[in-house]
Amino acid sequence: MSNIINKSLHAFPKSFINNSNEIILEPRNNVYFRLEGVSTELDFKCKMFAWVSRPIAKGLNKYWAPRVLESFNQVLGTRFTKDEMYEIYDRLGNDVNRKLTVQFIESGYDMALLVR
Repeated sequence: MSNIINKSLHAFPKSFINNSNEIILEPRNNVYFRLEGVSTELDFKCKMFAWVSRPIAKGLNKYWAPRVLESFNQVLGTRFTKDEMYEIYDRLGNDVNRKLTVQFIESGYDMALLVR
């Protein structure tokens, strides 16, 4: 589990873990999530989709969104586009469907699972 956290800290410049057990991925834009309840790599990936998809899809400006997306993809070994992140946020953002998030991750990120 610490491997993916270390990978994230390396992929996101200026990232750190604060004393409230939050991983701050992009400090300037306050992109972060709590590490509470994260005990496996799968838990960490679920939190990435739940809490980082929104800033990429609609919360960050044209300068920051591609940079955060690049780091996100680096951590997960993916090549998601901004359009795909809109779809991911719509279906998985804010942890609205953890079961679907787990299925999505375990499928190797099959975007067809997110089609309504």
